[in-house]
Amino acid sequence: MTEQQGVLKTGTSTLGITFKGGVVVGADHRATMGHFIANKSVQKLFKIGDNLALTTAGLVGHAQSLSRTLTAEVALFELRRQQPMTVKGAATLTANILSGRPHWVQLLIVGVDADGGHVYSIDSAGGSIPDAYCATGSGSPYMYGVLEDGFSEGMSQADALKLAARALYASGQRDAASGNGMDLAVITPASGYQQVSQEDIAKLLK
Repeated sequence: MTEQQGVLKTGTSTLGITFKGGVVVGADHRATMGHFIANKSVQKLFKIGDNLALTTAGLVGHAQSLSRTLTAEVALFELRRQQPMTVKGAATLTANILSGRPHWVQLLIVGVDADGGHVYSIDSAGGSIPDAYCATGSGSPYMYGVLEDGFSEGMSQADALKLAARALYASGQRDAASGNGMDLAVITPASGYQQVSQEDIAKLLK
């Protein structure tokens, strides 16, 4: 995705990985303006519900606006229905928002529901594709090399966390628009959304 010089955007590396019992989701921290690193601590991973997360790649303003909208819509749904929104429901909602007014973003909707863990990739025009794992952003080719080698169906939470950290680290080493650390979270039916501490991320990378 190309934008004119001076627009704050996240070149970005984000990913979602399903494992036996839940999902791992993560993103790097870097934002750029052209070839200039404009910010080293941009949030690209958002909790939008107790069982749902959003990752964003693209224009920062669009990403932040979408995260606020989705958080509010998920909360309203749960208030009215007295039950969590399914991951497919959140992905469909997001796709509908983007198809009505395209944004310069590529998103992941990641979460758990009664059917297990799910990862959905949402493009800027509202296309929605489910997968067992997915990577987005300019760092995705480097992450897919790691994910294709390390992913297995029914892998453990510990292995999924290590794989996610390794994939994000690899993209930060090779993609100029990704890096400056990462955020990781785990979502399970029992514990909901749990952010991984920076200390634990450092241990995963050792």
